[in-house]
Amino acid sequence: MAPLVLTAGTPQPLGAYWDGRGVNLSVFTRHARRVEWCLFDESGQHEIARLPLPGREGDIWHGYLEGAAPGLVYGLRVYGPYDPANGHRFNPQKLLVDPYAKALQGSFHWDDAVFGYTRGAPDGTAVPDGRDSAPFVPKSIVTAPFPSARQRPARPRIPWTETVIYEMHVKGQTMRHPRIPAGIRGTMAALADPNLIGYWRDLGITALEWMPVASFLDEEHLVRHGLTDYWGYNPIAPLAVHSPYLASGRVQEMVDTIDRLHAAGLEVILDVVLNHSAEGGERGPTLSLRGLDNATYYQLRKDDASAYVDDSGCGNTLDPEEPAFIALFHAALRYWACDIGVDGFRFDLAPLLGRWETGRFDANAALWRTIAADPDLRDVKLIAEPWDASSRGSALGAFPSPIREWNGRYRDDVRRFWRGDACARGALATRLAGSSDVFAHGGRTPGMGVNFITCHDGFTLADLTAYAVKHNEANPYGGQDGSTENLSANGGVEGPTEDAGVLAGRRRRCRAMLGTLALSRGVPMLLAGDELSRTQLGNNNAFCQDNALSWLDWSALDDPGRDLRAWIADSLSLRQRLPFLRLDAFYTGRSPGGVAEDSDIRWFEPDGREMHDAAWNDDVQRALAVLVSGPSLPEHRERLYLALNPGHGAVPFLLPAPRGMGAWRVVLDNGDEAGTTRGNVIPCGSVVEVPPGGLLAFEPESQTG
Repeated sequence: MAPLVLTAGTPQPLGAYWDGRGVNLSVFTRHARRVEWCLFDESGQHEIARLPLPGREGDIWHGYLEGAAPGLVYGLRVYGPYDPANGHRFNPQKLLVDPYAKALQGSFHWDDAVFGYTRGAPDGTAVPDGRDSAPFVPKSIVTAPFPSARQRPARPRIPWTETVIYEMHVKGQTMRHPRIPAGIRGTMAALADPNLIGYWRDLGITALEWMPVASFLDEEHLVRHGLTDYWGYNPIAPLAVHSPYLASGRVQEMVDTIDRLHAAGLEVILDVVLNHSAEGGERGPTLSLRGLDNATYYQLRKDDASAYVDDSGCGNTLDPEEPAFIALFHAALRYWACDIGVDGFRFDLAPLLGRWETGRFDANAALWRTIAADPDLRDVKLIAEPWDASSRGSALGAFPSPIREWNGRYRDDVRRFWRGDACARGALATRLAGSSDVFAHGGRTPGMGVNFITCHDGFTLADLTAYAVKHNEANPYGGQDGSTENLSANGGVEGPTEDAGVLAGRRRRCRAMLGTLALSRGVPMLLAGDELSRTQLGNNNAFCQDNALSWLDWSALDDPGRDLRAWIADSLSLRQRLPFLRLDAFYTGRSPGGVAEDSDIRWFEPDGREMHDAAWNDDVQRALAVLVSGPSLPEHRERLYLALNPGHGAVPFLLPAPRGMGAWRVVLDNGDEAGTTRGNVIPCGSVVEVPPGGLLAFEPESQTG
């Protein structure tokens, strides 16, 4: 075999890039003294060459290997000071994953050799470990660029006012689906199945929000307990697809799935983790960024550079002000959006992507400016999770347009109201009307908020109505993990029950919360499986449960007592049919014609009296009514009247009598499981009894035809 010779190559693009003749490798590291390109055989088991990168331009090291091609298996070894006290943790005995790699080969195995320091040494991490980690870590693979002129279905580009999001787990969605071929269950290929596509469209879903699909690792303590990281918020390579999610082993599978979803009018939003890495805290393994340039990529403590700032709650926090950070994640977002074809991103722990050293949130942070300046990224759907694990509080309402935000206040206030808490009516009214207290500033609108009742983190909807406290015994933390306050209620019995009355009450509350979500201004988001009454048996932190506890249970399709699909579809259909519910503007409380009784929103006591200031603080009355009117002329005005009763007893509601109306028609009734009351016509001024946990929606009789 002739000796391999590298030429200098070019500093851009970063990562390994095949140009048709060979492969150029470009690596960022500011404090290194030497960078080696380590080549492996096809199996990834045997290292066949270590080639020092000959070129350097500033902090970028680079080299070009003539004749190399896609499929080349490689890793990096980086030489420099091992000096944790000053933030440096270079150790060339640790094979590193290229952070720009678009594919990985092999599995990660927990072994003492993957740690850059000598475990068990009396002086902590001060002594470097001299064992080779290559047998225990995945290798990077050179990939071929996607064809530049391939024909693909157009993006759906669904307006935010029409968007309904469905948060889901790529694996858990199909692992138990009886009509998906067993060989592809749990993979992206399964998500292109016509059965699923039709299922989502029938529900009224327009966008699938996938939990993380970038390559991630299982934490050591989970492996010791026989568990794995199911959710995927432990990333190691931000541009590489997690290989178990690919039935074919090829990234093209993800592209093909997205193309089929696009052809069906469905968008894909990707949950991305840009705030921390799987290398954990200072006693974690050396796998990639730590060994490339620890002092550059990570935020280190000012009083002790050997320790990390841990605002992510995952052991480390990446430095959002570092240009190398911006370059890496800009490249990742462009790859997922432009090459793979996703339609948007949800940013995990997003305040960490824009916190100054002072801890103050910066709405004009470098990453947001970079996205805003990129014509391919600024028009995709962008959603922030506006809180993190630090003590600095939430940044809800502070993100720059066009970034939308998960509205945690919506979740909490709707839960409180439907639990029957005292003095919860005012907060519920604010959330239903679009959360003006959060978003009505700087030209923002209700559509800047993504409303949700449940998400992957916390109780499912069924558990929210069946458990008063968390039950995390299946997790290895002695019940200390997960939120203690869930704003839940069990209806009188903790967990499973055969009591028909308790079960009916739980179903009413589930439907009530889902109906509220569909009829609120803002962007609605559903959690996958809530439509099937999915339970995690009270576990509110199932991140490590890659099993039937987390996977969707499709047997509910044959159980009317658990199947909520028809209610969701009807509620979302009503939202779609009445444009004023989706109007991306805050209610004004005024009428276009200046007539008070024709104002766009009016709030009532059940007995028909309009709400006054003191009434919002009534700690006895829980029930509330709202009359929403469209912007058309009074004689043709579209209206919707909602009667909401979160209390424990039935409440009579007096139906209003707007000008020109004679009767109301029932369009939603969450207590009518047989569907017998829907369509009933009731004269204006009549009294309707609403059961505990009841939600009824009415339209003018002439509106529904």
